[in-house]
Amino acid sequence: MRFQLILKILLLSFLGANGSIASSDKIEAGIDEQLGKKIPLDVHFTDESGRQINLGDLFNKTTIITFVYYNCPGICSPLLSEVADIINKSDLQPGKDYNVISISMDDRETYLQAAEKKKNFLQMIDKKMPEDAWRFLTGDSINIYKVTNAAGFYFKKQGDEIIHSGALIFLTKEGMITRYLFPGYNKKYGFSILPFDFKMAVTETAKGNTSPTVARFLQFCFSYDPEGKTYVLNLTRIFGVGILMLVVIFILFLKVKPKKENRITR
Repeated sequence: MRFQLILKILLLSFLGANGSIASSDKIEAGIDEQLGKKIPLDVHFTDESGRQINLGDLFNKTTIITFVYYNCPGICSPLLSEVADIINKSDLQPGKDYNVISISMDDRETYLQAAEKKKNFLQMIDKKMPEDAWRFLTGDSINIYKVTNAAGFYFKKQGDEIIHSGALIFLTKEGMITRYLFPGYNKKYGFSILPFDFKMAVTETAKGNTSPTVARFLQFCFSYDPEGKTYVLNLTRIFGVGILMLVVIFILFLKVKPKKENRITR
């Protein structure tokens, strides 16, 4: 019983360390997965043509949301470029199997900037797709925070820039969050999304199945460096988890060793 109690405490400590992204980044920046929960659809944004729209009117099938800002000097453009690339690589059809919505988290941006970004990224797509399959939205701070907070997406404004994470968030047509897909990243090639992962996320979302992110460890180990404008290894977190795992292994060893010795003496 004592061993089980110690093990539970250690596991809770590990989960607390992992969850520190959520607790601290609600003030700073990061993603706290809200699987199975819904984002508000009765909020209004401005689309790339300058029209006021209700977010719920865009949800008629599996929808992928990316929170970005159009003047971002860091990860937003590479992330959206990878979205365009995965649209090309995937055998799923945008507008039929899924829609994409990019929402600016910067309330200072206008539909003119959204329109320019949409034009640029649609030019990267080789396959035919309806233009309304990928929407670029702007809005006021109230509506932005309503959606980002509901999705567990937290960001921090720092001067003219915004510190934030990057992910694709998959939602059902009812607005329920089913999957977070964190693209792989390295300095040489930038972001990368596997077509299989993308297709599985779309397929499972269409069924309404929620799936925790297996690759969440990457988000835990990497943090955003605003100076280098890239993701860097968070060595403190990695060493902390490593030490914790070694402690668990040591306790297991102490627990199992006496049993072996008893068997030998018998």
